[in-house]
Amino acid sequence: MNPDEYCQRKAAQSGSSFYYSFLFLPPERRKAITALYAFCREVDDIVDETTEASVARMKLAWWRTQVEQIFSGKPDHPVAIALARHVQSCQLRPDPLYAVIEGMEMDLDQFRYEDWDALQKYCWHAAGVVGDLSASIFGYTDPQTLVYAEKLGLAFQMTNIIRDVGDDARRGRIYLPADEMARFGVSVDDILDAHHTEEFVALMQFQTTRARALYRDAMRALPEIDRRAQRPGLMMAAIYHTLLNEIERDGWHVLDQRIALTPIRKFWLAWKVWVTGGRHLVQQLAK
Repeated sequence: MNPDEYCQRKAAQSGSSFYYSFLFLPPERRKAITALYAFCREVDDIVDETTEASVARMKLAWWRTQVEQIFSGKPDHPVAIALARHVQSCQLRPDPLYAVIEGMEMDLDQFRYEDWDALQKYCWHAAGVVGDLSASIFGYTDPQTLVYAEKLGLAFQMTNIIRDVGDDARRGRIYLPADEMARFGVSVDDILDAHHTEEFVALMQFQTTRARALYRDAMRALPEIDRRAQRPGLMMAAIYHTLLNEIERDGWHVLDQRIALTPIRKFWLAWKVWVTGGRHLVQQLAK
């Protein structure tokens, strides 16, 4: 199995919404974004699957050396080898890759977030910086596109947080800001014990409003000149925003179940954005 095939298998096995947007890209850009996604999965899996924090830290430290080697031309891991091939053509930089690893290290050290500022910092490391890297791979001419990409990454991460409240709680993590939980009268035990109360619904409505504002800010920041090049991100936006709508329609029953879209629906949403260029979606989400 060559490095590109390894990355392809890693992306396909995840079942992520991101995978559907990759299918429509030209071969070289598809290989580049698949390698980036595989890199994110590799470091994320370390935190999720390694029970000893000290071991996870060593593995993440090893990935720091791989990032260094990506830019020196001597990586060892198949994902790093695949990603190194696109450094020049996609103008990739090491700092954002290090920032992704830092986000994973935050998950080893922190299980609660005091306020939105603290959570937003985590979201930037987990997804905002990935938006920056993705925009470079998709191609852009206006630097304002990076603002769009970062905001969109934050919107995706907030959607994930809303969807995964129950799953995260079962791992001992709560990503909802503590001060906002207190304001709405939701305790840590309410989350850990899956108490779906009126107070919890109000809290989740507040988080959903925040996520929608991030989608709106992202769409308003996207320069028209780069809209077609950034269609893969818009395809993901269509999928994630639809998922957010479904969660709201279901009444935020996320403590004891994981709400998801079917693969065929994800593909349909992605295809519609690709063939229309995403103009209608941008207008819709920018309102």
